[in-house]
Amino acid sequence: MNVHESEKIAGILQSRGYTECCEAEYADMIVLNTCCVRETAETKIYGHLGRIKSKKKRDAILAVCGCMTQQPGAAEKLAKRCPFVDIIIGTFNLSLLGDYVDEFIHTGVKVIDVRRSENDVNTDGTVRNIARSSGINAWVNIMYGCDNFCTYCIVPYVRGRERCRSVDDITTDVDSLLKSGYKQITLLGQNVNSYKYKDVNFVGLLKKLETDKKYRLKFMTSHPKDVSPELAEVMADSKVLSKYIHLPVQSGSDRILQAMNRNYTRNEYFGKIDSFRRVMPDIGLSSDVMVGFPTETEDDFRQTLDLIERVKYNNLFMFIYSRRSGTPADKMPQLEYSVKQRRIDTLIKNQFEISKEISKNTVGRVCEVLVSDKKDGKCYGKTESDAAVTFTSDSIGVGDFANIKITSAKNANLSGEVV
Repeated sequence: MNVHESEKIAGILQSRGYTECCEAEYADMIVLNTCCVRETAETKIYGHLGRIKSKKKRDAILAVCGCMTQQPGAAEKLAKRCPFVDIIIGTFNLSLLGDYVDEFIHTGVKVIDVRRSENDVNTDGTVRNIARSSGINAWVNIMYGCDNFCTYCIVPYVRGRERCRSVDDITTDVDSLLKSGYKQITLLGQNVNSYKYKDVNFVGLLKKLETDKKYRLKFMTSHPKDVSPELAEVMADSKVLSKYIHLPVQSGSDRILQAMNRNYTRNEYFGKIDSFRRVMPDIGLSSDVMVGFPTETEDDFRQTLDLIERVKYNNLFMFIYSRRSGTPADKMPQLEYSVKQRRIDTLIKNQFEISKEISKNTVGRVCEVLVSDKKDGKCYGKTESDAAVTFTSDSIGVGDFANIKITSAKNANLSGEVV
């Protein structure tokens, strides 16, 4: 999601005549698009600003935007700590960046705008104003904000409540991107499954994006509480939907899930996974798992290990709980860092063996691979289930679909040959 917002920022600046510059010391305009999901990201921003201050040209414009600046008091703190920053805007005012650049150039007066305005959900501009940089893939926002209020998460406070884009705007964007040659479209939202615009829900939107054109359709991120058997059936029957879903579980303990305000139990989660595997036995599964959440016991952690062993994810994004000021979890009893580190090490080791086993079992199968990169005759791409594959071909290029027989597996990376 942050990658796509950076594409929007680049598009806004390109519309005003700016071109990309690779080194800060040569740039006329420097923009930092920030994140505050984890405390480490915020700490890194101040480190980057310190280095940029010593490198940037004297008259270069420096702007900071994104989630970090939208937190209460964060913009004022940033302005006081880093007075050399010229423009500070939040997540709700990203579309105004170009106007504020013009204003600063003409007046020399610093700009701070973190006002919250949720009336206009289509602040990303049209497709042509986005400087897309993700190769064959194009991101398309279908909604903004979040209504879930997980106790560890800052997102609803800095992104606002859920607002959905219209079906017509989304389908127009996707159609335009396909005509421009993109071979993969990824729908974005904090919780795509809760999408609803008038009488069209998320499954209904997916049906409207079904087409005879050859392309791959993906989406992220899904919330388990909103995933339905109907979604699994639509994915199984679709000619364009990737047979892959990212379904964050966060913990395998019902007690911790309740403390997180996730609104499902481990058994309900298993039921969601079963509904997908019944109709797509080879579906690719990935998830987010957090360790060290406040009050997490050894038994809670063992339940998480048991869950990942039973589900057997293809890929797992594993995190140590990061304390965020302003969230309910921040006021809960915290664990020692050494306990968190030991648990994440164990989790990583267990998941590594699971991923290696899944990759090994893929050898001998024929998979359709969408090529995303090619270097020195080697093609790199992903299967419908999101597994990474490398193969050699002179005739197949970036953006092509190819049937590949998997011949070997090294950890989670697959190699194959053209059928």
